[in-house]
Order: sequence, then structure tokens, then C-alpha cells
Amino acid sequence: MASTTGAETSEKRVRLRELIPGIKLGKWERTGPKNGITDVPGVLVHTESIHDKEKGVNTGVTTILPRKEWIEKACYAGMFRYNGAGELTGSHWIDDTGLLSSPIVITNSFGVGACHTGIYRYGAQHYRDKNGDVDWFLMPVVGETYDGMLNDLSQFVVTPEHAVRGIERASADPVPEGNTGGGTAMTCHGFKAGTGTSSRLVAGLDADGKPIDYTVAALVQANYGRLYSLTIAGAPVGRILWADAEHDAVARGARDAYEQAKKVKDGSIIVVIATDAPLNPVQLQRLARRATRGISRVGGYGNTNSGDVFIAFSTGTVAPGQFDAAGLEFLPDKAEILRHEAVDERKMDSLLESAGEATEEAILNALCMAETMTGFRGRTVEAMPLGRVKDIVQRHIDLEKALVAGK
Repeated sequence: MASTTGAETSEKRVRLRELIPGIKLGKWERTGPKNGITDVPGVLVHTESIHDKEKGVNTGVTTILPRKEWIEKACYAGMFRYNGAGELTGSHWIDDTGLLSSPIVITNSFGVGACHTGIYRYGAQHYRDKNGDVDWFLMPVVGETYDGMLNDLSQFVVTPEHAVRGIERASADPVPEGNTGGGTAMTCHGFKAGTGTSSRLVAGLDADGKPIDYTVAALVQANYGRLYSLTIAGAPVGRILWADAEHDAVARGARDAYEQAKKVKDGSIIVVIATDAPLNPVQLQRLARRATRGISRVGGYGNTNSGDVFIAFSTGTVAPGQFDAAGLEFLPDKAEILRHEAVDERKMDSLLESAGEATEEAILNALCMAETMTGFRGRTVEAMPLGRVKDIVQRHIDLEKALVAGK
């Protein structure tokens, strides 16, 4: 039987780097101290999971604040749509202006409206003027992926208060991964998945030419893909686990049930990329596009009915938000100058590459940390078998070393 949280995995869950010490996923090997999106200075995150065994409910909400003063101090942002069968509200405004002055909230497909309302509710509670008027502009940013296999979406349990609490309680603590927040009931590449995150440190120079490390980090809500294509550090893990299941009736049954569900409704992935490198909106669009590289390296391919939507933002510059705490007058008929730094376009490669690698590891962390869940209608999705995965990947690494050594 499943526990009250829907988790029933006996195998200890660990992140990818703890599972396979020394694993290499690409060129940029250094991570921030938390190896997650809250390594980016100023970024705050909160996850809240919702479970009701009697109602078949397993879902949640993840809230990301680009900075504490998100409504007053906007970030530059950019987006990319890899496949469009999904939602990210506020995308037209971001595409039009390159400005993000909202939390980014991700949840299930039926919870978008409630979270959208929650962001407005928080704004109305905290940013009325002295007369009680709400006379500012706010375009909430809310994304979703579908969790109907393990969650009864028709219960509509996500409420505006979940988004309000997320904004109020967001912190710089390490982000809980796996069956947490908006990723609570999500599945990926044949196994239970959900929320995952990772970061990279890349060397650069500041505006005065002094050495500096920039952080590039990704947070994913992973809910896409089939078992057969799962790849970890170049090892064909999915193909091998598929073959394993042919010799185990229970494993084969779980595999086939998952595959049948994916044929009816494939899943999606939301990727949020954050950096403290000063980038302009066009550069951030380029950064967001590199999430496709990370997804592809794990074995994703942008299924025709999946929603693969990515957003990238920079805390490295501050742009005026649509609310001014000092009560300064906006003068739209006067063109005024803002001075911002931006990375030299010719020297973007390290940031672009690390965005893909952080996305890749974030997906794998979601798979490694997620636990087996039994949910709606008694459906069960198993956790990825870490012991077997470690054996497969380590053999692949050892073979590569032997080939390099010429043995």
C-alpha cells in the first residue's frame, strides 16, 4: 500500500552526483554549493505538495521568485517554445518587452487559473496605494504540466492560497526534489519524476575586466518521455532497462502500463533557467533555447502533444517594474535612458553550454530523487532503480576509460 504521501520506495534516493561520484555530463563540471537554482543570488523557491489518498489527489505548486522585490525591480527574461501543447501565462508580455516582474509558478494543468489568481491576490494584499486602489500592471507567469495519471485533476485542489503561501515562504534553501511541489505526481522516461534542479559555475570577467564566476542554473518540472530513449551520460539506460523488463513479469507489466498511458496523453516539461550574468532579453531567449540540448541528451524529443516551454531570466541587471514603492510618476510620453551592462555576444558560449548541462542534470536529479507513487485509481509509477542504473552507467564509464587508454 502507498503511504499517505503516495511514496513507497524502499531504495534510498540520492541525487545523481551522489549516486555516481565523478560522473561527467559535459564540459562545465563546477556547480554552486547547493547545485540548484537557489545558487543564483537573490532567487528564492518554495514547494508545496498536496495529498489526499481518499480523493486520489497528488499534486502541488512550485513558486520561484526571481528576486524578493519582483514587482518593483524587474528582471530581463526570454522564452522558447520547443513544443506548444502547454501553457505559460504572461508569455506575450515577456516576448513583447523582455521584462519579468512576476513570480514564476508551476503546477498541474488544471491549477493554472488558481495560481494566476493567487499572484494577483498577493499583489492586491501588499501593493494597494494609500487610497486602496490597485493601479499597477501585473502579468502573472504560471506554467503547467499534466499529472492526470496519478492525480485526480477534477478535484481542483490547487487554490490561490497555495500561490500566496509560495510567495510568502520562498527561500534560498536547497530545493526539495522528486515528488515535490508542482512536480509531485509527474512522471518521466518510464519512471516517477517531478521537480529537479542543478547549477553551473562558469568563469568570466566583470565590466572592469576582473575575474568573476557567473552562475547558470535550471529548475525543471519533468513529465515527458518514454523509457526506451532514456540516456544518462551517454549510456543507453532506457534500452537496457527495457530489455531487463522482458525477463520480469512485474516490471514488464509496469512498463507496459506506463507506455499505454503515454500513448493516450504524453507529458510535458517546464524549464526555468536563472543566471546572475548580465544578459539582455535576446541573449536570454538564446539561453532558454539551450534547454533543448539538455532534454535531448536525456532522450527527449518534443512529442507532438507535449508542452515543452522554457523561460530564462537574469538577476544581473535591474529594470523598473510596473509598481514604484516611492510613488514616482510614470511618464510614458518621455523617452528616458537606462544604462545596463550585457555580456559580449561573442563570448556567450560558456553560458549557453552550461544552461544545457544544468537542464540535463536537473532532469536526472528529478528521476533520482523521486519515489514510487501509487495514486489516482490505484495506478502506480515506479521510481527509477538506482542500483541498476548505477551499474549500467558505471560500466559505460569504465568502457569509455578503457577505450581512451587504448585497451
